[in-house]
Amino acid sequence: MSTLFLPGSRVHVIGCGGAGMSGLARFFLERGCVVSGSDAAASAVTRALEDAGVRVVIGHDARHVVGADVVIASPAVGIDNVERVAAVALGIPFVDRAHVLAQLASEMNCVGLTGTHGKTTATSMMACVLSSAQRQPSWLLGAPIAGLGENGHRGDGDTLVLEVDESFGSFSLLTPSSLGVLNIEPDHLDFYGTVDRLESGFAELMERTLGDVVVWFDDVGVVRTLESVSRAVHTVGRSGAADFVVSDEAFTRSSTHFTLTWDGGSVNVELNVPGALNVANGALVAALALRIGVDPSVVVHGLSAFRGAPRRFERMGQWRNIDVIDDYAHLPTEVSATIGAARTLGYEHITAVFEPHRVTRTTHLGQQFEHAFDGVDSLIVTDIYTAGEENPDAITGNVIVNTVRGASTRVQCYYEPTLGNVVQRLNNLVHTTDLILVMGAGGVFQLAQKLVEGYSP
Repeated sequence: MSTLFLPGSRVHVIGCGGAGMSGLARFFLERGCVVSGSDAAASAVTRALEDAGVRVVIGHDARHVVGADVVIASPAVGIDNVERVAAVALGIPFVDRAHVLAQLASEMNCVGLTGTHGKTTATSMMACVLSSAQRQPSWLLGAPIAGLGENGHRGDGDTLVLEVDESFGSFSLLTPSSLGVLNIEPDHLDFYGTVDRLESGFAELMERTLGDVVVWFDDVGVVRTLESVSRAVHTVGRSGAADFVVSDEAFTRSSTHFTLTWDGGSVNVELNVPGALNVANGALVAALALRIGVDPSVVVHGLSAFRGAPRRFERMGQWRNIDVIDDYAHLPTEVSATIGAARTLGYEHITAVFEPHRVTRTTHLGQQFEHAFDGVDSLIVTDIYTAGEENPDAITGNVIVNTVRGASTRVQCYYEPTLGNVVQRLNNLVHTTDLILVMGAGGVFQLAQKLVEGYSP
C-alpha cells in the first residue's frame, strides 16, 4: 500500500465533482483516509460526497490544500490551477489520476474493462458478477452501480474492478491483472492525433496485462489492433471463429437473452436491460469472468443482478404518452447502435434529440455522423456541449444537421439550440412519434428529466 494513501492520510481531491475523481474520493474515504475536495461549482455529486463524509469546498483556492498529505487531480486540471501550484510550492506530493490508478492496480488484483464506449456498463456488470462470487471487490468507474453502490468503493477483498479510460492517455501507466476490451474507435484524437496512435495505446495496454485478455471480436477496430499484439488473447463474438460464441439472442423492451458457448461448456444469460450493445457487454464480461475462475452459475446469477447504468438506454418515463429514453451515446457508432436497439424493441417512429459533445470531437468526427441517425424519422440537434473547450470558429450543432441532410432525404433534421426550442419542436412532432430518444454525453439528460416532469416552455 502506498504510504501516501495509508488510513489516516489527508487526501485532497481537486475537481471532486467529476465522475472519475468522485469515485476516488469515495474509495479513499472508505480506505480510512481523511478526504477533502474542491470543485468549481456545487452539484448533486459534491453534495453526495459531503453526505458521505468528504469536506467539500466550492471554488479553487491555495488555502484548500494546506494540511494535506497528498493532492490528486484529473488530467483535465491545468498546471496553473492554484491548488496544484500551492501543493507544489508547499512540498505536498501532487499525483494525477493516472498515477493513482497505476499505483492501486499494482497493489491489487486489477480486473480492467476498457473500450471507446460501453466500459461503464461492462465494469458495473463485472462488479455484480464478482460480488455474486463473494469476492468483496473494490471498484472505480464513472457511474453508480444500481443495487451495489456508488462509483467508488473499497471492498474487503484484494480485487479492484476498474473502468480503464483511454482519454488523455490515462491508461498508459496501467498494468491490469486481467483485461476485457469492448471496442476501439476513433475518439480523443485531440490528444492522440491519429487513429494509429490511439490503437497503439490499446495494443500496448493489452501487451502489458499480466493475465488473461478477452476481446469483443466483432469490432473492426479491435481486430485491426490485434494485428500488432503479439500475446495470446481470448475472443468473444457471434462468429464461430471466436473462442466464446454468442447465439440465440432475443430481446424485449426490458430484457436481453443470449447463449454463450465455449470449448467445454455453455450458459444461458438473461440480462434485465435491453439492447444488442448489452449482448456485447454481457458476453465479454462473462467470458472474462470465466477465464479468471468464476463458476458459470455465478456468472449467470451476477449478470442477472445487473440493473443498468445511468444514462445507458435508460427509460425515464413518458411525455404526452410518448416513451422517453435517455442515453449517453455521443459517438457515431454509439448513436447508430442505440437507434438500432430502439428499432429492435419495436419503436417505429423515433424522434432523436442529440447534443454534440465537445468542439474537437465534433470537428474530428462530424462527417462520420452522416448515416448515424438512419432509422429515425426526425432529428433535433442542440448546440454543442463544449465541456469548457475553446470554439474559435464558432461552430454549432448545425454541423451535424448539415452532415445528415447531405446524406439522407428521409430524416427530417432541425437545429434547435436551446431547451425551449427543442420542446417547441417536439410539440410539432408529437403526433408522428412513438419514442423520444435523448442522446449525448453533456447536459442534455436534463431535457429528458424535464420532459417526464411535464415541462413546457
